[in-house]
Amino acid sequence: MDLNQPDREARSPWSTNGDKQEVRIHPPRGAVKGTIRVTGSKSMTNRALILAALAEGRSIINGMLKSDDSYWCIDALTKLGVPVTVEGETAYVDGCGGVWPNRSGELYVGAAGTVARFLPGALAIGTGDWTLRGSRRMNERPLAPLLDALEGLGARFDYGLSVGSLPLTLHAGGLQGGEVTLPGSTSSQFISGLLLAAPYAKAPVTVYIDGEVVQRDYVQMTIEMMASFGVTVEGSADGQAIVVPQGRYEARSCSLEPDVSTCCYFWAAAALTSGSVRIEGMNARGTSQPDIEFLEVLERMGCAVVRGEDDVEVRGTENLKGGFTISMKKWSDQTLTIAALAPFADGPITLKDAEHIRHHECDRISAICKELGKLGVPVEEHPDGLIVYPAEPSPALLDSHDDHRMAMALSLIGLRVEGIRITDPGCVSKTCPEYFEQLSALGMGIEF
Repeated sequence: MDLNQPDREARSPWSTNGDKQEVRIHPPRGAVKGTIRVTGSKSMTNRALILAALAEGRSIINGMLKSDDSYWCIDALTKLGVPVTVEGETAYVDGCGGVWPNRSGELYVGAAGTVARFLPGALAIGTGDWTLRGSRRMNERPLAPLLDALEGLGARFDYGLSVGSLPLTLHAGGLQGGEVTLPGSTSSQFISGLLLAAPYAKAPVTVYIDGEVVQRDYVQMTIEMMASFGVTVEGSADGQAIVVPQGRYEARSCSLEPDVSTCCYFWAAAALTSGSVRIEGMNARGTSQPDIEFLEVLERMGCAVVRGEDDVEVRGTENLKGGFTISMKKWSDQTLTIAALAPFADGPITLKDAEHIRHHECDRISAICKELGKLGVPVEEHPDGLIVYPAEPSPALLDSHDDHRMAMALSLIGLRVEGIRITDPGCVSKTCPEYFEQLSALGMGIEF
């Protein structure tokens, strides 16, 4: 396999533009103005699917995200024997009550970090032997802390390429319960993956967290969604210990809010073009998705933000302000988005506390510095982030690095600079297959 080529196997039947070699972005003729609706949160979709599969009875999930990540989650649940029917943006899940109908087989998780981190614990509560494998990059991403914790509770693993990573074979015989410790610095998904499975252990589970948690809000999202399915956990005052009682999830109907991470690219389009973009179905004050803090950065850069009960509108400015430092620890998915905005600000922007994104779909810090460099943008790379200086970017062919967030962030530069081309535009199907079509509907020139 050519390591420089996209991992096409990870693309699902819900992918679009997978056959396109590159996309050319043409700046709009005027300010971007429009109202759009963004599909459901990726993080909430896969949590809801796992919870519904473990629950007793039929759950209805409205507003689910149809993307590669959710496809591979549904594919795995179906192979486990859980019936899942998808009609439009609604999924009907007939849960197994914590007893998987099938006991052995192979499951493919694609490039979905949530699926790779949520399935091992959920499988370990049952009995049987399951082989899990993922995309080329997913096989390189860390899993060891979660797998070590599960082994401490009774699971057994055999490894294919290297210890503590995919591919692996899980020998499940139930989780014993008790106390486990997980690091907070690598991925909040380790904690969420253990919490989701813990109610089905043979005794209560206490999860101790070592160190500060990156993207802690996603752990809180998991806890809140567990409660909505009928299992309430207890946490210490400092959030470093979580006690999960024995219990069973109950089927429910739920409606998922739009994916804020995706919303940010469209709000950024308004910021870059002195335009206005309103996204329907979004309550900025009520969401638990941490990327909503992006709105505060846009305000700091001079944009106006109107937060309604069921919509959020961003109105851009002629002169974006810079000259500040931001910690990206809680909402690191927007590091690349701000880096794409930064060349057009009136002062440098420093992004820090994001070392963990070096272990995502690509080494995102290194990758964005490399691509900004191709544009002639002065940038300083640091272990935990980067500094981007004001510049007038030059036309260039940019590499998406088979990373949806790289492709979407780099596309924003094309709103101000003619001649921006991006390789492998189909990679956005990981979270937003219709991304380029929505950009086109807002007035951008999109040419495949």
